Amino acid sequence: MTLANFHGVSDSPANTSRRQFLQRSGQVATASALAGMVVPKCHAAEDATIKLALIGCGGRGTGSVHDTFRTTGGPVKLHAMADLFENRVHSSYERLSKQFADLVDVPPERRFVGFDAYKHAIDSLNPGDVALLTAFANFRPSHFEYAVSKGVHVFAEKSFAVDAPATRRWLKAAEASEKKNLKVACGFMWRHSKARQEVIQRIHDGAIGAVHTLRIYRLQGPRVCPPLPEGANELLFQLQRPNEFTWITSGLFVDWQCHNVDVACWTKGAWPVSAQAMGGRCYPTAGNQFDHFTIEYTFADGTKLFTFFRHMSGCWNTYSDFAHGSKGSAVIMSTLGQPMPRIYNSQDIENDTAVWEHGRGDNNPYVEQMQLLLDAIRNDTPHNEARRGGEANLAALMGRAAAHAGTIVTWEQMKDSDFQYVENIDAMTFDSPAPVNAGPDGIYAPPLPGITKEV
Repeated sequence: MTLANFHGVSDSPANTSRRQFLQRSGQVATASALAGMVVPKCHAAEDATIKLALIGCGGRGTGSVHDTFRTTGGPVKLHAMADLFENRVHSSYERLSKQFADLVDVPPERRFVGFDAYKHAIDSLNPGDVALLTAFANFRPSHFEYAVSKGVHVFAEKSFAVDAPATRRWLKAAEASEKKNLKVACGFMWRHSKARQEVIQRIHDGAIGAVHTLRIYRLQGPRVCPPLPEGANELLFQLQRPNEFTWITSGLFVDWQCHNVDVACWTKGAWPVSAQAMGGRCYPTAGNQFDHFTIEYTFADGTKLFTFFRHMSGCWNTYSDFAHGSKGSAVIMSTLGQPMPRIYNSQDIENDTAVWEHGRGDNNPYVEQMQLLLDAIRNDTPHNEARRGGEANLAALMGRAAAHAGTIVTWEQMKDSDFQYVENIDAMTFDSPAPVNAGPDGIYAPPLPGITKEV
C-alpha cells in the first residue's frame, strides 16, 4: 500500500471488519460522487471569511487557533469559544486577542462555559465554517457528532475516543461526515511532515526491503497528580487533571503515543491484528493509570511493532521511531522537533553511515494540517481524515487494553468490545459521581493485569 492511498479514507460502514478497514482505508470519500447528496456551500460570495469555533480552550486548543491564523489563502477569524471552565476560556481569549487582535472576534456573548457550551459555539457557525474540537477526548465523539449534524467542517485533536464504544460512535460520525462532503482534519500532524513523508515513501518504494520490525519510543519524565483532598468534589478534581485519568483523555499511552503508533502503521501500510503487552505503575502520583508500557503488536504477515512508553525520573529519555527491513533500516524520527530521517543498508544505525538522509529542516506540520483543511474548504476538494483517525485510535486502544488486562487482544476483539468508562457521557454534570474513586489515602488504584478487563 502506498503512502498516498494509506493516507486516505473510506466510505465503508463504521462496523466493518478489520480486513475491510484495511482494504478501504485508502479510498477517498466525496459527497459530490454520491447521488442525491446535498453538498453545503462553503461560503457566500460576499463573505469569504472562514469562522472558527474553539471547543476546548487549553494549550493545544489555543495552539490550534494560532496554527490556523498562520495559514494563507483567505481570511479567517475566531468567532466563538467554549470550555468546561471559565478560566480556560478567559486565559485563551486573552492570549489570542493580544497576539492576533484583528483575527479574534469573540464578544462575551460568544464565550460559552459548561458541559453544553460546545453546542452553543457550534450553533453560532454557518455551514462551511470550522469547529476546532480540542476538548477532552471523552467528549470528542459527541462533539464531532454534533458538528457533523450541523454541517460544519472539523479539526479534531487526538485522541478521538477513550474506549471501543466511543470509537464506534466516532466512526459512525465519520461516515456521516463523508456523506455530507465535510472536510475533517485530525490531529496526527506528523502525517503532514515533509521529512516523514519522504522517508516513508522511500520505505514503501523498497529502500529497506520488506519491513519486518518497527520500534517506537516515548520515554520522558513523570506525571504528578496529588492525592485527592478531603472533602473535594472528586469529579471536578479529576477534570482539572485530565492527563492523569484514563476515562478523560484515554490515558497517557493512547493520548500521547498514538502519534507514534499511527506513524508506524503508516510505514507498514496496515493496522495490526493483535497486541500483547506489559505495563505497570511505579509512581502513585500517575493518577489511575500506568506510567510505563511495553507493547508488542503483530501484523497479518508477522511483522512486529514494539512500543516503549515510560514516564519516570532519572531514566534514559528518547522520542524516536525506527523501521527495519530485509535490506536495511531507517530512522523515521530522531527527535520531535527535528526528525532527521535517514536510511541505512544495514541494521547498525549507531555505527554505519547513512546511504540517504533528509538533510534539511522540516516544515511545520501543525500549520500544514490546517492549511490543507482550509484549502479543501475553499476549493471544495476531498479532505477527510476522520475514519483513519478512528482506526489509529482503535490500534492504540488495543495496546492499552493488552497491557491493562495482561492478555493478548485482537483487532476484532477491540473493535467489538463493550467495555466503557462512562455509559452516558452526554448526561454528565458537575453533580455527577466520578467514574473512578480514590482510596482512603487519596491515591487512585491502577489497572490490575489478570483482573482488569477492557475487552
